[in-house]
Amino acid sequence: MKFVVILPFLFLFTGGVMAIEEPAYSVISKNQSYEIRKYASVIVAETKVDADFENAGNQAFRILAGYIFGGNKSKTKIAMTAPVNQMAAAASEKIEMNAPVSMSKSQSGFLVQFTMPTQYTLETLPIPNDSRVELRQIPSRTVAVFTYSGSWSEERYQKKLGEFELALKKNGVTVKGSPLLARYNSPLQLWFLRRNEIWIEITE
Repeated sequence: MKFVVILPFLFLFTGGVMAIEEPAYSVISKNQSYEIRKYASVIVAETKVDADFENAGNQAFRILAGYIFGGNKSKTKIAMTAPVNQMAAAASEKIEMNAPVSMSKSQSGFLVQFTMPTQYTLETLPIPNDSRVELRQIPSRTVAVFTYSGSWSEERYQKKLGEFELALKKNGVTVKGSPLLARYNSPLQLWFLRRNEIWIEITE
């Protein structure tokens, strides 16, 4: 199965902590295993990298960070978006992160996304200098969300994804998108305090 990784990071830049703005959503329902959320439309800056699960995030992060830190035609610095002051990201069959950064797997690697702050539109966002960065609008969507803590290893992700998919199947939920891994903490955060989420778009 294809899967996506959303990397909503809080990170250190020029000595300070930059917050990440989460995408707006409403909770439709919730049970012991997961919750169903309705997310508003978001704009993402995305790039595809040919790398494995463990390295794709770092490679793509450098490319996308270059764009938001001024690597664009107007040399504009764009705030990154996670749980406190940023938006998360998302995925799609094309290969498709506010907290964030997002990453989806295809035969040729992963697609990683940063969600753009809500103040921007596709028309007002600066044009990337790097042709590997693309800007795209993702429509509103309904997703099932599974939350877990711990490491960002592929082994742990696959284990939790299996638990999530089993719960969805048990409840008769029909999925229509690729799984997304959303990370809401800095790599410096203690592993057992990290908040991670797996998102899967579903049929309403």
